[in-house]
Amino acid sequence: MSKAKFILKEPTSKSDTLIYLLYNYQYSRFKYSTGEHINPKNWNPKAQRAKETKSFPEYPEFNTRLDLIQNAINNAFRKLLNDGIELSNANIKNELEAILKGKIPKRKKQTLLHFIESYINECSTIKREGTIKAYKTTQKYLIEYSSIFKPIDFDSITLEFYNNYTSFLYKEHSLSANTVGKHIKTIKTFLNEATERGINKNIEFRKKKFKTIREDSDSVYLTIKELESIEKLNLASIPRLDKVRDLFLIGCFTGLRFSDFTQIKSENINMEKSILQIRTLKTSERVTIPIHKTVRAIIQKYDFKLPKSYTNQVMNKYIKDVAELAKIKEQTETTITRGGNVEKSVLPKYKLVTTHTARRSFATNLFLADVPSISIMKITGHRTERSFMQYIRISQEENADKLLTHPFFN
Repeated sequence: MSKAKFILKEPTSKSDTLIYLLYNYQYSRFKYSTGEHINPKNWNPKAQRAKETKSFPEYPEFNTRLDLIQNAINNAFRKLLNDGIELSNANIKNELEAILKGKIPKRKKQTLLHFIESYINECSTIKREGTIKAYKTTQKYLIEYSSIFKPIDFDSITLEFYNNYTSFLYKEHSLSANTVGKHIKTIKTFLNEATERGINKNIEFRKKKFKTIREDSDSVYLTIKELESIEKLNLASIPRLDKVRDLFLIGCFTGLRFSDFTQIKSENINMEKSILQIRTLKTSERVTIPIHKTVRAIIQKYDFKLPKSYTNQVMNKYIKDVAELAKIKEQTETTITRGGNVEKSVLPKYKLVTTHTARRSFATNLFLADVPSISIMKITGHRTERSFMQYIRISQEENADKLLTHPFFN
């Protein structure tokens, strides 16, 4: 008895490729397009079926279709033999399609919300915990919006949806403009992925008006003088603040993110060359940073084994206590657009200090010291000057002072 075999049209392809049915009989070969496509990374050539993997969640239905095709070709061949009909490719094809007609269920169209669910599951083991959390929050809001108003799908993502959805986030959840912008950015991530996979055909989300909202934040930075005040604090009697202060200062003089400056190990430190080398967690980029004298003192204080950090939330609480003890109390006005309304408040500066202030302080202080932007970007990992300049936090007065030394004004 002849045997059916399934092969990929392009087994080395990086994208989905067609699956063929091969059927050898009486020194002849019958080749038939199954109409099914699969990415070779999800294909098991030995079993000739889709792998049972999270990256291809529809594998049960997919493999069932191939089973039906295999049974159908075997039945078609037997019927032709039993009926005494000539065995030819044309007759086998006609009989096969007659058997398959109405028996192969059409693949259900994957909805946007189902795709998001499967995509998040797929990414759960390969993306950072914070990224998955952001994905799930966006998913939660989309499900809520869909239940309150009308069900959404790929075809629903239009400029009208954009206006209604952003209004929903502002009014129902009182989110800030930047937070709304992050949710729009995540929706675009989902849609770009679905489009690349051939699941989504609607590209209205790529129009200019379907934009990621962003407003300049009032995040503060700490001056060199303020950092010196923090460094000079005697916190020996408060070990938790002593540890937080030291880790924070490392961030201020390396420009690393919280996830990176809290993971520095002895193998990242080269005291002979006075450099620190580390592969960043967020971008996987390897950066080389000169060791500042403050960083060197802290490294030596802990004998090259930096203390384990608290969580980011706890660090944010404690570093405010440290900044308050350092008398960083300048009254600072902040504005934020929340729920579509501009909210203003005046707070002492120490209440605005977070772990991310360290990275902004590094970039701003080096910029004020006339270090070339490209050199700072090599450390911070910014790829465009536009994104880098969003980190620079200088006042109008500081900008004027900086310009006074420029030849144009002398």
